[in-house]
Amino acid sequence: MLEKIRQHYPQAIRSNDFILGTYSAVSQYNLPPEKIMLAHSICSDDVNAIEYPEEGRQMLGPFNLGGLNGFPFTGLTGMAAFSHHIPNDGAAMIFYAPHIGISDSGAPGKILRVGQESESSCCGAAILALGRLQNDEIDPGQKPFDDYQQHALQEFLYNEKERVLTAESPIKEATEIIFEQSGKMIDNLIQKTSFTGRYLFVIGAIIINTDWRHGSFLELRRFEEWDIVSKKKIKDLYF
Repeated sequence: MLEKIRQHYPQAIRSNDFILGTYSAVSQYNLPPEKIMLAHSICSDDVNAIEYPEEGRQMLGPFNLGGLNGFPFTGLTGMAAFSHHIPNDGAAMIFYAPHIGISDSGAPGKILRVGQESESSCCGAAILALGRLQNDEIDPGQKPFDDYQQHALQEFLYNEKERVLTAESPIKEATEIIFEQSGKMIDNLIQKTSFTGRYLFVIGAIIINTDWRHGSFLELRRFEEWDIVSKKKIKDLYF
């Protein structure tokens, strides 16, 4: 399965290896997992909960910042609440990642879920937003209270309409746009928030879900240490 995934995401690794790599990268700070308070901004899709690696559950949290396709919809209030939960001698780790499915057939935007016989959309919200963009059904000024998150995703795509519609894989391009918008929002929220603790790490990735028997994978896009007081990037981390 990894070979099929890497046709689309060449640097993808298994989710548990991603978590272990994260621990290894921060080991220089003498931070055991129980000193790290995790905030994640990932999609509320149940497939992400099912495939959440056990290795990641050693950290404190997670505090949930995300809504549909992982955009940090909890906003400033959510980030401020998280910022006060960090151990005084510990670290804040903020992880954000939209997700996309790649099925056994190798098709982006689809997976086979537990107990089902046919493939379904993944991420369903991104697929819906893309379909509405392709069918010219998006009203960019509309933000209905009862479906605000979906319409926000649609507006992200609408603002990059030509980029999405001319892409070789529109759903992959839509996922990239949501990743970019999520990162901008995370950076903005950090600048407006005061944190407890000693360290601040920011991680951005793409989650790749697959048919249920294969689990999930991730492709790392950014891994940074920030100064927790000045809210400025100090350096890039690697694993």
